[in-house]
Amino acid sequence: MPNLEELVQEINRFEAIISEWDESQRCVAVGLKRAIEALHKAALTSLIKNLKQESMPALRHAVADEVVYAVLLYHELVKPPKLPLSQRVETALEEVRPGLKSHNGDVELVAIKPPDTVEIRLIGTCSSCPASTLTLSQGVEQAIKNHCPEITKVVAASNNPTVNNVNVGLISPFSSKITSTWIKVAAIDQVAEFSVLAVQFAGNSLILHRQGATVKCYRNACAHLGSPLEKGKVENGIITCPSHGFQYKLETGECLTAPDVSLQSYPVKIKDDKVFVKLQN
Repeated sequence: MPNLEELVQEINRFEAIISEWDESQRCVAVGLKRAIEALHKAALTSLIKNLKQESMPALRHAVADEVVYAVLLYHELVKPPKLPLSQRVETALEEVRPGLKSHNGDVELVAIKPPDTVEIRLIGTCSSCPASTLTLSQGVEQAIKNHCPEITKVVAASNNPTVNNVNVGLISPFSSKITSTWIKVAAIDQVAEFSVLAVQFAGNSLILHRQGATVKCYRNACAHLGSPLEKGKVENGIITCPSHGFQYKLETGECLTAPDVSLQSYPVKIKDDKVFVKLQN
């Protein structure tokens, strides 16, 4: 009898095949899949209800089987095991660490204060950055609350260390610098006026904005938490980050939500209807 891993691999193999079909074929396959799943869920719901009435030990024994448990979990008929609070907090902090570490910052758990408070400390450049309050309230706090809904307060330790002789500027700790020279990134007619165009170069993501003959270039990352901006709504020269609603003037990169942070900008020149961007040190 195949084990759970083998069964999942077989499902993934068929899903990969279906993903290559045209849309009408995929719709039929997905419809059939949903109908079968609905039938299975109804049958499993009825089975669980009867087992609860007749024999709880038998139900517990069945759920102990990894394949049975996986299927019931897929259909949301059992709850996933709840990890300890401390482990869930650390998982949340791991989500925000990459952005912090890109600017020599980090975050650490100081204490969990039952029933609803977590105390953390921003360290490195993040402790003295003008965006540290935003990093805490909109970044770290949100990540912790997503993983730990019982936590309602995330506070910074009062003895945050400071970093001497470090010029962190006014850019969020989630921004990063790119080293290169003048690079052709697009033709000017590819940049729709009063909109943004996302372009990729050597693993770096940028957005271009055009007003008439003027083109502006920014790193494709909200200065707050580094979320991509290209899908943000552009209206009256202002782009709104689709993740947390931070707004920026595309003419200058200025943040309207938090004046102390801004988009990372790059010099632009137009030559022969081509857009060149200088990715500075």
